[in-house]
Amino acid sequence: MLERKLGGGASISAIGLGCMGMSDFYGPAERDESIATIHAALESGITLLDTGDFYGVGHNELLLRDALKGRQRKDVFIAVKFGALRSPAGGFIGIDGRPESVKNFLAYSLQRLGTDYIDLYQPARIDPTVPIEDTVGAISEMVEAGYVRYIGLSEAGAETLRRAHAVHPLAWLQIEYSLLSRGIEEEILPTARELGIAITAYGVLSRGLLSGRWSKESSQNAKDFRGHLPRFSGENLEHNLALVESLRAIAEEKDATIAQVAIAWVLAQGEDIVPLIGARRQERLEEALGAFKISLTSNDLKRIEAAIPPEAVAGNRYDASQMSALDSEKKQAV
Repeated sequence: MLERKLGGGASISAIGLGCMGMSDFYGPAERDESIATIHAALESGITLLDTGDFYGVGHNELLLRDALKGRQRKDVFIAVKFGALRSPAGGFIGIDGRPESVKNFLAYSLQRLGTDYIDLYQPARIDPTVPIEDTVGAISEMVEAGYVRYIGLSEAGAETLRRAHAVHPLAWLQIEYSLLSRGIEEEILPTARELGIAITAYGVLSRGLLSGRWSKESSQNAKDFRGHLPRFSGENLEHNLALVESLRAIAEEKDATIAQVAIAWVLAQGEDIVPLIGARRQERLEEALGAFKISLTSNDLKRIEAAIPPEAVAGNRYDASQMSALDSEKKQAV
């Protein structure tokens, strides 16, 4: 497994395993298969396991705890998102980035994960009612106390990155980045690189759109939140699936799948970018790892980007209310 560097010098695997779908949002998952997939990831050399305390309202952290029993803690890099508030019915009811809440969330995560420290801790979203300096300052205190090793942000804009980084150096920014979501390239990615902050890219397959297997029927699972996203609805879905099909010829030339080409494209965007693979089954993980075998020339990259230009995707990546909560989508003075 290749490695990539985070801000602050930590080395992690060049691909990480995003564990969210094993507990939430994408419909039912099989517990034994989820654990087997985590084990397969570790055995392949993946060290980064990405979770959130609100994934399944604690379920995902408990799943990781069980999956990691008997393993050396030092061999795994656990990243945890916090701050998203859930109701008993599972709905989202707000974001909390207050310093006292940061420490409270952390205490519960340490207990559920069964660990003395978390490798990287980050707010899932930026709380607009709390200065980012206060939120990051509280995590910084937890770094000094030994409960956290690195600090990250998720879906933060360029100005917020600068303000947070001035309080404590950031190791990474976690943000959606794929052939269908390239908004970070204008301001956010250049700012991160200027500051020495790595990128962990989630949604590299655009939640399945870039898998080469999605269809209209795939969006009909009532428990799968993708059916409510603009890119997966009506004419937008038909348009986006046609875009994805334009990659099939390139994939066949490479003796690869469309998903592997999409992942390889993200890997090729820089040594400071680490794709997160949201595999819930071993065969999907194995497919994703096949992206390492693909060599993309500069001409290949041009053809791929011509097939799916940045402005070609139809629909926003979230609905209007969720888009309004993204600091990364706000116009900011840098």
